[in-house]
Amino acid sequence: MENGNSLSKPVVPELEKKLLERIKDSEVSLRIMHVCGTHERTIAKYGLRNLLPERIEVISGPGCPVCVTPEEDINIALALAKSGVTIVTFGDMMRVPGSAESLLDVKSEGADVRMVYSIDDAIVLAEKKPELEVVFFGIGFETTVPSNAAALLRNTPENFSLFASQKQTPPAINFLASDTNVDAFIAPGHVATIIGTEPFEPLAENGFPVVVSGFEAGDILLGINLLQDQVEKGISRVDNGYPRAVKPEGNQIAQKIMDRVFETSDSEWRGIGKIEASGLVLRKEFEEKDAAKKYEDLYASALEDVRKKAERKDKKRCICAAILTGKAKPSQCPNFGESCTPKSPAGPCMVSQEGMCYNWFKYARIGGGKLA
Repeated sequence: MENGNSLSKPVVPELEKKLLERIKDSEVSLRIMHVCGTHERTIAKYGLRNLLPERIEVISGPGCPVCVTPEEDINIALALAKSGVTIVTFGDMMRVPGSAESLLDVKSEGADVRMVYSIDDAIVLAEKKPELEVVFFGIGFETTVPSNAAALLRNTPENFSLFASQKQTPPAINFLASDTNVDAFIAPGHVATIIGTEPFEPLAENGFPVVVSGFEAGDILLGINLLQDQVEKGISRVDNGYPRAVKPEGNQIAQKIMDRVFETSDSEWRGIGKIEASGLVLRKEFEEKDAAKKYEDLYASALEDVRKKAERKDKKRCICAAILTGKAKPSQCPNFGESCTPKSPAGPCMVSQEGMCYNWFKYARIGGGKLA
């Protein structure tokens, strides 16, 4: 399935065409939420919303890890960088605004902030530069947690620590199921490769059809068709629409590594608030590698500053909160495409290639966003 940069109608391969026909033949109406930034990119890139019948609405939930990293964590990373600590993180994370500025901003002012592709790159930097205090700002869902855990199980240098802002997906989906007008869910395939399909069972038990989906256009269409099939049969269950990569039990080796290093905690989600048992923090035996413990005084001071700024900040500047919870579309934001663009993002949803605003901005001109 291929779109050019014109307004021409997408070319639909045979498999996707058959799936679309099955979706259109069904009389089932559904409001479906996916919780994956890669799903959103596929949906927008290939203009799937424009191909679907009007009775099928697919909305984006908080599936972009950059988008849900709370402002307070970004501001703490900023405070660490300003204090002389070397902050290393993923490229997208450098551009996400905190209360007033981003890591890229403080880098331009002289702070030592560096982009890496993995925690291993950060450890190598710490080994090569023992004079630096290196903090890896680790974000993400269950997909990236095992690699962080595995790294800490090795002998990391004394000048290395982890500032963890890790999230667990199922508690957030369960929270949204009770707070958002949604009929069914497409669960993230990359997360399910680690945790399996079982953690999504409570959703099905509460009456929500669920399907774990891969990332191709055909995968998304198959997922929608499987959800329609559940509704037609009057059932709700978890269907595995990505069996080539996802096992029901997930990756048990990765799960054991995660459990050995991290434990569950409540966690703040940007745009949503605190969700119980949705975060991961380092266990006590790894607290010497925990930047929140290592720089405890600075951490507490930065956190207090964050709270003061939160009381003063302009709540109208960005509607990412509503977008992340499926209550608004990017086109409803007065900043979208004006004061907020990928070159000058006002909020996190416009920064990452997995963010809904970014994808609507990039692909709406060829029908991806269905702005009308």
